[in-house]
Amino acid sequence: MKYRKIILAGGNGYLGNVLVDYYKPFTEEIIILSRSGKGVDGNVKTILWDAITSGEWENNLEGADMLINLCGKNVNCRYTAKNRKDIIDSRVIPTQLLGKAIEKSKIPPKLWINVTSATIYRHAEDRPQDEQMGEIGYGFSIDVCRKWEETFFQANTPFTRKVALRMGIVLGNSDGVFPRLLNLVKLGLGGKQGDGQQYVSWVHEQDAAKCTDWLMQQQDINGIVNCTAPEPVKNTYLMSCIRKYYGIPFGLPAPTWLLEIGAVMIGTETELILKSRWVVPTRLVENQYKFIFPKLEHAVKDILSIRI
Repeated sequence: MKYRKIILAGGNGYLGNVLVDYYKPFTEEIIILSRSGKGVDGNVKTILWDAITSGEWENNLEGADMLINLCGKNVNCRYTAKNRKDIIDSRVIPTQLLGKAIEKSKIPPKLWINVTSATIYRHAEDRPQDEQMGEIGYGFSIDVCRKWEETFFQANTPFTRKVALRMGIVLGNSDGVFPRLLNLVKLGLGGKQGDGQQYVSWVHEQDAAKCTDWLMQQQDINGIVNCTAPEPVKNTYLMSCIRKYYGIPFGLPAPTWLLEIGAVMIGTETELILKSRWVVPTRLVENQYKFIFPKLEHAVKDILSIRI
């Protein structure tokens, strides 16, 4: 399906680049709303905005097929008071701003996708969490997701369909989690993390992009959609899979106490590694979405074939 115009708010990050590469061949115009300008690159145009104030950037929303909101400070940091505020504000404020801009539009976007996070569900080792039966967890990360989604759904956009896309851990070649895990494997440190029993709900970057395209075409779907592969795996298996297909049979494990020390040293939180995210994409599966990479083995081999 060919599109006339797609807007990526905060689209200069890893997932934004994946989406640009995916949509570029069959979209007349891709507009990135960003704090830093890159000018025009073929059919990709960057428009400056500060993600806080209204301005001329709003005119670009007129007649768009789809708006995808990717705004948000990276959560890979220590949860200090300042970082907590920045993490929340960098999600809530742009979402409010986009909602007001859509409300004022004469020809508003047909679909608004807010890319949120599958971490909104509780730590789960007993059963999978989906859109119908999933239980919201507690703690700072969940509070962020909850406030973010509340802001999104409270926006008054009667002529724009809205989907909160609860994204799993995106695996890909150029950035994100996978290159960091691969580096551990290369150093001989690619064993289990913690007890290794925590679930990882992952999705290949190509499915993350294709899913947004599929949602554009499924005009009866709105609300909450989980974007994860249909087969979550345990951390132990994830690490063994990367080792196997990279060709390193052994990796030293990282016990919880060591992860705590390491997290402080590199300025992150162990929750990002140790929380069990057992999330499944019931709505995608029930509506016959066809995954490009439904199995972790295929995803890992594909990513490694690009890197090697």
